[in-house]
Amino acid sequence: MSLDAAHVLDGYEVMGSAMNRWSPYVLSILRIITAFLYMVHGTQKLFGFPAPFPVPHLPLLFLAGGMIETFGGLLLLIGLFTRPVALILSGEMAVAYFKFHAPQGFWPLLERLANSWLVA
Repeated sequence: MSLDAAHVLDGYEVMGSAMNRWSPYVLSILRIITAFLYMVHGTQKLFGFPAPFPVPHLPLLFLAGGMIETFGGLLLLIGLFTRPVALILSGEMAVAYFKFHAPQGFWPLLERLANSWLVA
């Protein structure tokens, strides 16, 4: 093995050890931020907090989604049953996207922004 190949190998090993060292911390931060996002959307549907939900009387699907987001986010936040909860939450997000957001376009946020320019 040449000297250059050994140097590249050593550089890779140093990079790998740094990634292994920081990986649990970065994954925990990502899990906590995701949990807060789920909880905010769930509490908005269930309790009207931090902002009131646009639909005053929740249909059953919104109520179920709010409960899944609130309590699933809480479980993610404290780190209990993270893998099964993440599976359930990802399924709930898929239903929310394909049932409510996808009919507005592939990027629903852009559709909302375009409509807000027409109103203003």
